[in-house]
Amino acid sequence: MHFDRSNDRIIALLDDGSWDSAPNMIAPQLDMPETIGSVFRKDWRFLSVACIAMLTIAAAAMGVSIELSNHMSSSDLQALLVNYPAF
Repeated sequence: MHFDRSNDRIIALLDDGSWDSAPNMIAPQLDMPETIGSVFRKDWRFLSVACIAMLTIAAAAMGVSIELSNHMSSSDLQALLVNYPAF
């Protein structure tokens, strides 16, 4: 559903693929629901920073776990892998 402000009409795509329009009887101050695209357009900076932060934390955790496993003796590493709970 779209609001055509220039013609003051509501345009809707019906289930059969055809389009329908009607005069605007909706109050102008009513906010239309947000879509995924509108959220990405408004909040792309925040979402980018959050994604970079999560990737940084994941990379740091992976680096720490690799370094810990590199500095363990083979018997300690084997004991850790055998006794680590799988659930």
